[in-house]
Amino acid sequence: MRSRRPASTTPPIARGEPPPTGPLSTAQLDLATLEFARAVARGLNDTPRWVPSRFLYDARGSWLFERICQLPEYYLTRTEAAILAAHAAAVAQTTGPVTLIELGSGSSAKTRHLLDAYAGSAETVQYVSVDVSDAALAEAEKRIAAKHPTVHVKGVVGRYEDAFRLFQHHSPCMVLFLGSTVGNLNHAESLGFWQQVADHLTPADFFLLGVDLVKDRRVLEAAYNDAAGVTAEFTKNLWVRMNRELDAGVDVETLEHVARYNAAWQRMEIFTRLEAPQTVHIAPLDLDVELGPGEMVMTEISRKFVIENLTRYLACFGLHLQSVYTDPRKWFAVLLLQKGETP
Repeated sequence: MRSRRPASTTPPIARGEPPPTGPLSTAQLDLATLEFARAVARGLNDTPRWVPSRFLYDARGSWLFERICQLPEYYLTRTEAAILAAHAAAVAQTTGPVTLIELGSGSSAKTRHLLDAYAGSAETVQYVSVDVSDAALAEAEKRIAAKHPTVHVKGVVGRYEDAFRLFQHHSPCMVLFLGSTVGNLNHAESLGFWQQVADHLTPADFFLLGVDLVKDRRVLEAAYNDAAGVTAEFTKNLWVRMNRELDAGVDVETLEHVARYNAAWQRMEIFTRLEAPQTVHIAPLDLDVELGPGEMVMTEISRKFVIENLTRYLACFGLHLQSVYTDPRKWFAVLLLQKGETP
């Protein structure tokens, strides 16, 4: 994990254009590329084939995801934002003054409702934003500084696990995990994630969790198969990144985005389907992986939740429900949890 470079050295992101990718040092480039290469090699040689979803979020991937959040079919972002707008003051009143630590903060667009509420009740607010995208952090910090001069922002480039050690350092805190990003974790990853969260939170710390709820298949599948094709472009961008960073040599035009709901597992599953055979070259490892026509590579899952089941599960980690906020259709929920005393 490294602290994000000062925003003044990061080129601004022009509205309507993908953000530029700033140069990394040779050491950073080698380390990041090697991690990417190893993850791709491991996933493509597994059965079934897959690639970790975190690699979807390079600079262009993050920009595409922000576009997805504005699509008419993608109800998640605007529904969660409406819930936060309606209940941020109640959340702030319940927790009192805390440091806000957001995992996977992205543009921090929805977080503004919480910042409004906390800034209105305290002289200063500490906000730690953690994301894999340096460009997204820079733009968010600039926007927050313009609107909330009393909010002190610390941007940290890293993954969720890189942020766990920050919890106790900033206690009392409230960790934010919004956008139903928790749904991207499979069952094994979820167990590890929540155990780490529980181990690093102190009693009386809070956790604010946004989750997408189980609903009609047609609504779910439309959200991941938008008519404008932005989600398909988001999926294909992963392979564009492989070509750029790993010299993969993939013909991106022969790739198809596939997103479908698995009712048995209560999750959306997103794949790349190959219309033609491909030899994926992974240059840093001097490795080739042969993929046949019709093969599917999973690039992301998005689990959907039933509130009662989820709260019982979280209680096993000492995270106890304080409040549930939802929308009139009960499509999405925001859960305010508090860490209990260790028995």
